[in-house]
Order: sequence, then structure tokens, then C-alpha cells
Amino acid sequence: MIDRRGALASVAAMFGTAVFAPIARAAGPAGPVAVPKISDGPPSVAVFTPAQREAVTVLSERVLPTTDTPGAIAAGVPAYIEKLLADWSYPKEREPLIAGLAMLEARSQQDYKVSVAKATAAQQDALLTLAMNDQLPGGNAFFLVFRQLVLTGYFTSEIGMTQEREYLPVPGEYNGAFPYSKVNKVYTA
Repeated sequence: MIDRRGALASVAAMFGTAVFAPIARAAGPAGPVAVPKISDGPPSVAVFTPAQREAVTVLSERVLPTTDTPGAIAAGVPAYIEKLLADWSYPKEREPLIAGLAMLEARSQQDYKVSVAKATAAQQDALLTLAMNDQLPGGNAFFLVFRQLVLTGYFTSEIGMTQEREYLPVPGEYNGAFPYSKVNKVYTA
């Protein structure tokens, strides 16, 4: 069975050289160097204020919403993000994310007169789109890191590995003419 560190390594490889440094550290080196075990406990330090934690929660669900499979909140992505930032990042590496959350909060207050956490889904999508398109100061730097954290947290969670993907140690025979319309899930071995 694949463990979280193995899943982190495959997700880190998917992002390539642009991977967020704490994700690469948590995935571990490819050599014989011993890497500390990823603990299951709470984060070693509080990275977010309560308001930022709420914003991370609602925004992560906007990146990976609940559809026919559970979304980011059900997969525990917000807690994963805080744990990764607390235990696997340096304070300097957290700055784009913290600054981005502050920037989104200020823009939400300016445009909608409510916090990011209280904004509607459409308003949250509009804020994330502004960040993604770099139409806010430091928006793209925030969005790239945030999206990587959400995707990594989701696809390395139990929900991501068992409900979104399907683990098949031997996926079956090769069929080069398999119709794409019959593909249901992405398989991993």
C-alpha cells in the first residue's frame, strides 16, 4: 500500500522544478538519507489566525469542491496545509501565502464588504481568479503556492487516493485502442 510520503513524492514529481519547497522536503530525498517521519499530531506552531484558517478552508474547497467525490474540506486539506507549513517550511517560505490571504481579505472587504470566509462561492471564485491572473499584488505567487498545497493535500489524503484515484498494483492488460469514453478513474500503481 502506498504511504503519504510516497504519494507526496509522486505529486512533487508531477509539479517538477516548480514544486513548493516544503512539499519537496516532506516528500523526502531520493537517496539513502534518513528523513524524519511525518507526525500525525497537530502542527508544531499555529501558522494561521482563526480568520486565515477560515479563509484557507473555504478557498481550498473552491479549488477542489465536492462533486461526485468529496472535496478538499472532507479530505482534511486545510489541516494538512497548516501542518505542512508549520512543520516543513521556514517562516520566509510562508510569506507569499500569508500575504496572499491578507491581500484577498482586503480585496473582499473592499469589493464585497465581507470577509473571504463569509463571501459567496462566486465572490470567492472571483477573488481566486484575480489572484490567478496576477491582477492583485503578489496574486500569482500566492495562487501557485496555494493551488499546489491544495492539490498535494487532496491527492495524498485517504480520500484522494481511494475515492478520486484507484490503487491497482497490477492495472491489467495493455490495450492501445481503449476508448477514452470508458475511462472512469485515473489509476496509480
